[in-house]
Amino acid sequence: MKNLSRKQLPQLQSEIRKTIIDVVGENGGHLASNLGVVELTVALHRVFSSPKDAIIWDVSHQCYAHKLLTGRYEEFSTLRKKNGLSGFTKKTESAHDFFDNGHSSTSISQGLGLITARRLLGEEGKVIVVIGDGALTGGLSFEGLCNASQNGKNLIIILNDNQMSIDKNTGAFSSYLSRLTMTSHYQSFRRAVDTFAEKIPGRGLSKFIYRFKRGLKGLFLSNNLFSDFGFEYVGPLDGHDEKSLEKIFRRVKNMTNPVVVHVVTKKGKGYSPAEDHPERFHGIGPFCISDGTVEKFDTLSFTESFSNSLLKIAEQNNKIVGITAAMAKGTGLAPFERHFPERFFDVGISEEHAVTFAGGLSKGGLIPVVCIYSTFIQRSFDQVVHDVSLQKAHVVLVLDRAGAVPGDGETHQGIFDIALFRPVPDLQILSPATAKDLEVCLNYAVSLNTSVVIRYPKMSCPSEQEPFSSPVVKGQGILLKSSELFPSLEIFLENELSVKKVLFVTTGGMYSEVVKASRALLMEDVLSDIYTLRFIKPLDEKHLADIFAHYDGIIFVEDGIKTGGVSEYLSLVCEKNLIHNYAVKAFPEGFYSQGSREDVLEEAGMSVSDLKNTALELLK
Repeated sequence: MKNLSRKQLPQLQSEIRKTIIDVVGENGGHLASNLGVVELTVALHRVFSSPKDAIIWDVSHQCYAHKLLTGRYEEFSTLRKKNGLSGFTKKTESAHDFFDNGHSSTSISQGLGLITARRLLGEEGKVIVVIGDGALTGGLSFEGLCNASQNGKNLIIILNDNQMSIDKNTGAFSSYLSRLTMTSHYQSFRRAVDTFAEKIPGRGLSKFIYRFKRGLKGLFLSNNLFSDFGFEYVGPLDGHDEKSLEKIFRRVKNMTNPVVVHVVTKKGKGYSPAEDHPERFHGIGPFCISDGTVEKFDTLSFTESFSNSLLKIAEQNNKIVGITAAMAKGTGLAPFERHFPERFFDVGISEEHAVTFAGGLSKGGLIPVVCIYSTFIQRSFDQVVHDVSLQKAHVVLVLDRAGAVPGDGETHQGIFDIALFRPVPDLQILSPATAKDLEVCLNYAVSLNTSVVIRYPKMSCPSEQEPFSSPVVKGQGILLKSSELFPSLEIFLENELSVKKVLFVTTGGMYSEVVKASRALLMEDVLSDIYTLRFIKPLDEKHLADIFAHYDGIIFVEDGIKTGGVSEYLSLVCEKNLIHNYAVKAFPEGFYSQGSREDVLEEAGMSVSDLKNTALELLK
């Protein structure tokens, strides 16, 4: 690629875009962010020598062009599939990927650590960090900037400014960057000087003009945050002018001081549906390439169910406010924002602030509902402990994408929240199994005067059963008999006394798989009832022990990590009550790669067939 002529580059960039659109249209993935950085990626790889010069992508959901240019074109059709390419950078895929990234705002700290290690070991090379303006709203980015300004020799930060993170950026920093990039006088003057400079022969005068431009930029942009931090600052630059990017990168490559290169790009560049609706095409399932439409399903997802339920409750209670960390659409809060804009807060990619902010709102008399993906709430654990639970604040934490998460791989599995939050004092944890169950649990959480976590998976809601409409009883779940689940069992049930019976005790996120396993067990002449754990914490131990005593075997099924999970606790309840014939099916310790929901569960040994076989083994 470095040897391609200037005339060949537009064709290369067009081919990259077409390949990304074709594969994401088939497999789903992150589209708008990747289309926006094609020219930037080409310029980086033409100027720098990866992997000697390390390129670190923040979040790394915008690394598709990088993958195509670093030897993974032949495998690109396997993107996000089981045993295929990850949708993020992944160390085991390529020497050009330095970290398994997937969470925001980590890259500056990672880059500073890497360049410092290289310096101490006497290794050469630059470290280039590519971070979006949305990721700079995360506090970790500023911690990294503060440290890098002092110790960041040979560190280059590319600020990819597209006025978007996942949803449209909000807050003071977004406004600040807009002032930098949209100053009409500066932009006009910069273009005029560039045009003039290109017509003048000789390198000496060009260098003079470059320094002259930097000086004048200081007059136009005197309040430059990055300069105040101690960085050299270059920009704003047109992120789709590959030729100009190369020129600047070659100059920056010769600098040793830490430098920020401010690049302005357009999310979705080159594909009009994504340009017009970048938030819709951030992370998207398979879609029709000709018009960008996504197939709609009749079944309601947990996210949609939560969204509908919250609107109903908020219409009756004006103290309810919604909070998200740049994920209004993904968490289902977008309708709440449209209906109650004054009661909606998007705090940017800053989950820690979102939780502490909610604690303050609660102490002020409001009922904050904080919506964050399970994998991202990990970043707010201290805030949940110190700023919510310890303060006895009434905050409802809604964790979307709990349990097995399809497509996104190791960085996005929602399997740690149960083990993280079970030890937190005074924190109740609920795990609804259906849409109606979720509505009942949300009403309960809002009515309390304590902090509550509600967790649910990324999937369609299973079919409803009448017991899910029942009121919440603290510490108790819902018992579903086989006769309720499978009414056609009347003949089989005539001999129920002679039939082996097992009980599946499951978190709500695994209810759908457990029902399928129960149906499969009927073919083996085994009856299985289901107890859904509406509560993960607290648990009514006596109530549970009384139920457990009526079964030949018990299988605990949990869409969370086994170590420290609720299944471990329930095993102790069994032992305490002299019940020994039980088994635990939860995620073994590890990180789980990309694939469908079924693929992830199969890798963890928790597929429908695994659940069925565990029950049969238990009854031998």
